[in-house]
Amino acid sequence: MIALLQRVTSASVEVDDRRVASIDAGLLVLLGVEPDDTEASAEVLLSRLIRYRIFSDTVGRMNLSLLDTSGDLLLVPQFTLAADTKKGLRPGFSTAASPAEGERLFDIMVRHARQLPLRVGVGEFGADMKVALINDGPATFWLQEPSRRRAS
Repeated sequence: MIALLQRVTSASVEVDDRRVASIDAGLLVLLGVEPDDTEASAEVLLSRLIRYRIFSDTVGRMNLSLLDTSGDLLLVPQFTLAADTKKGLRPGFSTAASPAEGERLFDIMVRHARQLPLRVGVGEFGADMKVALINDGPATFWLQEPSRRRAS
């Protein structure tokens, strides 16, 4: 499972000119699901991204996590993160999970995120979304949690 974290001062998602989610300062997380990903990989990745220390402490060092800062979290499904871009001039998507499996694992991550003491916004799976953000830094990080099947 892939997460592209963007530290933001604000972010929002629109679908058909309707705002479906917005956050203030925190993390915008674009999520890609690969074929061998599991519920366990979604849970581990969520735990990791909310604890990832990318927010500044009082002396300006990246020492604080989203949990430490009580920031907001915006989760947005993005299957293109799992694209195969190794050759040619067009991405291939055989390296992405099926839409049904991608949605299932995205929903699991959302369900777990909503149990946290954070304000959580969610993009709409399968929709043509317009994502707006003000990147803080910019500070953007790629996290990847290999599935347990692949890791063994």
